[in-house]
Amino acid sequence: MLYVVIIYLWVAMLLYILMGGADFGAGILEFFAGRKNRSQTGKVIYDAIGPIWEANHMWLIIVIVILFVGFPVIYSTVLTTLHIPILIMLLGIIARGTAFTYRHYDAIQDRLQILYTKTFIYSSLITPLFLGIIGGSILSGRIDPRATSFQDAYIFSWLCVFPVLVGFFTIALFGFLAAVFIIGETDLEGEKEFAVRKAKRFSIAAIVLAGLILLCASIENIPLIERLFGNYISISCVYFSLGLLAWMWIFSFKERNSFYLRIIAGAQVTFLFLAISYGYYPILVTFKNEAGLSLLANQGNELTINYLGRAMLGGSVFILPALGYLLHSFQRRRKIW
Repeated sequence: MLYVVIIYLWVAMLLYILMGGADFGAGILEFFAGRKNRSQTGKVIYDAIGPIWEANHMWLIIVIVILFVGFPVIYSTVLTTLHIPILIMLLGIIARGTAFTYRHYDAIQDRLQILYTKTFIYSSLITPLFLGIIGGSILSGRIDPRATSFQDAYIFSWLCVFPVLVGFFTIALFGFLAAVFIIGETDLEGEKEFAVRKAKRFSIAAIVLAGLILLCASIENIPLIERLFGNYISISCVYFSLGLLAWMWIFSFKERNSFYLRIIAGAQVTFLFLAISYGYYPILVTFKNEAGLSLLANQGNELTINYLGRAMLGGSVFILPALGYLLHSFQRRRKIW
């Protein structure tokens, strides 16, 4: 049952990157739309993510619940050591959701709309930035369980070059996902052209940042390159991801088939996430000068894991069909309107 729980943890993390990433990326796209096109872009974004944006955070909640119940040592270590970036990320989620709601449902359209829009846009940038910083800190081996000062324990574990680069890579990745998603959500040729152009630019930015991340990892002796290229599965996933990106540039962007573009973009991110997670497995949190925390060695009580696995399996029977029906309902309503 432990492996069932681990699979659910992995899938929930992946779905939050894919669906939540496209959600956050919508605000990133609006930031880069410019004042002239921001109004129209904002309308397209609202039509695309408005009905289901709240459901995306379900995957983050599942990740937190699994770690809290099934891997309490890992949960407490991450939440304690990285409480500052986690707090900033959560504040960004709250600010973004509040601004998104008031911007579209406020009965009085006044100057507060400017505040709502700016809050939505900047929190859409800040949240994925710190989400990436958290991920980069976990993988970098900068968390020091024996730190004796506040700075070493709670600041320098995340406020350094490698995690920040991962944060900016996350912004580029989410912007790319949102741009690909928006292509199929509008019939306006100008907006489609804008989305294709931004998808290309974000993909270039992601490649450049990925190169800088690998370079930084090599300089700082972070074993990322070894993890990615030290086994056949991870290196195959990296090559598959790059190959799909090349295919998208050569063929799919020209055809602009939204279905195939989404499948390819989702597969790219899935292969990349699989390469990283398989390379580090079973380690989830890396420590400075020590062995990290393993999903196999730092699990909770066996009985708790068994009940958690059953709960995940049983919950899927209700949650996944309901989520599918939600997506289908709003897509159908959009076609009717």
